[in-house]
Amino acid sequence: MIRVTIYRNSEGLIERFAIKGHANYAPHGEDIVCAGVSAVSIGVVNAIEALTGVELECQMKDGFLNGSVPVLNDSHRSEQVQLLLESMVVSLNTMEDSYGSYIQIKENNSKRR
Repeated sequence: MIRVTIYRNSEGLIERFAIKGHANYAPHGEDIVCAGVSAVSIGVVNAIEALTGVELECQMKDGFLNGSVPVLNDSHRSEQVQLLLESMVVSLNTMEDSYGSYIQIKENNSKRR
């Protein structure tokens, strides 16, 4: 199962996210759930960098993606980053609605380190 955790601060803004595991929906190379989660999450990380110039602090390896939003002093860029991250959450929730046995999403409030 793929487990997605979205970490929000006290204002409801996304500070970081963690995606772990494999869906095991189908054999390796044919797993549409894994492919969908990867496409959405990596696509959003790349879009944030390309469209806003903000580089998330990311660690990625097989079955794992962890991304953290740096402290941003520019409110416009922060809003853009949040919009793109929220679009990722919407897409992942849509996948969970259809493939809930293979992907689980939870949200936690956290404090910035």
